[in-house]
Amino acid sequence: MTQDHAFDKDYWDQHWQQDRPQAAAAPPANPYLVRETSDLVPGTALDAGCGEGAEAIWLASRGWHVTAADIAAEALARTASRATPTPASGLVRWVEADLTTWAPGTQFDLVTTNYAHPAMPQLAFYQRIAEWVAPGGTLLIVGHLHGHDPAGHDAAGHGHHPPAEASVTAADVTAVLDGARWEIVTAEEHFRTLDGHDGRAIHLRDAVVRAIRLGQRPTR
Repeated sequence: MTQDHAFDKDYWDQHWQQDRPQAAAAPPANPYLVRETSDLVPGTALDAGCGEGAEAIWLASRGWHVTAADIAAEALARTASRATPTPASGLVRWVEADLTTWAPGTQFDLVTTNYAHPAMPQLAFYQRIAEWVAPGGTLLIVGHLHGHDPAGHDAAGHGHHPPAEASVTAADVTAVLDGARWEIVTAEEHFRTLDGHDGRAIHLRDAVVRAIRLGQRPTR
């Protein structure tokens, strides 16, 4: 059932320290990220709400220079320790940050977020991080699809339905991206199932949007 709480630092610190045991193996990168970015030329990337960092490490392993930001120190500590022995470690900068107030001070060739929901309305969050995409760059959003999950688990395995403000449809996301500034490449909704940490199946309902910010990509 839905729990009443704010997605603030206290919530996420508790989630990673108490509710989300550390897995023995590193989690795989989100399959939508792999699919949607494999054809991109590596450049600079921001992983907004990086969690355990699977996506940041995957991007770095393919040559991206990644800024990986998350509000939870425990999540960052886990992923930094996993990344240390890999060649990707030198290409990722880990940043403890509240994405509702933090600003990177630069723009990126790729800005991605995977199931992140901070203490602000979901669509407002997407609009905020979209401003950090450089002209010619890519925005990739993977979010909780608004709707009923029959198993009672959200994509993060929290054991409750994500509240309405933390879920979207693909149409919701594309509607907040100005057509004069963005080209929509992907706008899809999917259903898939994963094995949870406790062995139970987690049924995921995903909204996936990839968009290119119109304008000339600067040369380096």
